[in-house]
Amino acid sequence: MRTRTSPLRRPITIRRAVAGDAKRLTRLVRGSAAYEGEYASAVVGYRVGPDYLEAHRAFVAVGADGQGGRVLGFYSLVLDPPELDLLFVDDEAQGRGVGRLLVAHMQSEARAAGLDRVMVVSHRPAEGFYHRVGAVRTGTVLANPPAVPWDRPAFEFRIPPE
Repeated sequence: MRTRTSPLRRPITIRRAVAGDAKRLTRLVRGSAAYEGEYASAVVGYRVGPDYLEAHRAFVAVGADGQGGRVLGFYSLVLDPPELDLLFVDDEAQGRGVGRLLVAHMQSEARAAGLDRVMVVSHRPAEGFYHRVGAVRTGTVLANPPAVPWDRPAFEFRIPPE
């Protein structure tokens, strides 16, 4: 039996998301265990479409396998205003460093784009993750029912120059 915290043994590639990834990314978002129960309403009907992937800097973490790579996670960076819009890691890949790799990649992309900070509005179950990867809590975004019926923690990644 594999443990959730064992490192991934296969190489991981991070590449730009393409239109052909849209359905897999949508399934990853909708199937995330982090959005079960009270948080389910946030992802019901959510769609990561080809238009979204084209409009934003979206990147996919892909693990090597016999079928050309399994999507382990992805993120989307919005440049104006600077925001980490989406960050999802497949439930089975969580605890294995995929999220850290995606955050490091996002920070590199932000630096290359000339950004010195990137904000992220999270939900409570992901708060610990953002603390562990270096984000600083900046406040709380109040609930906006019916779309988002709970308060959300706001964070900021500070992007130092190289």
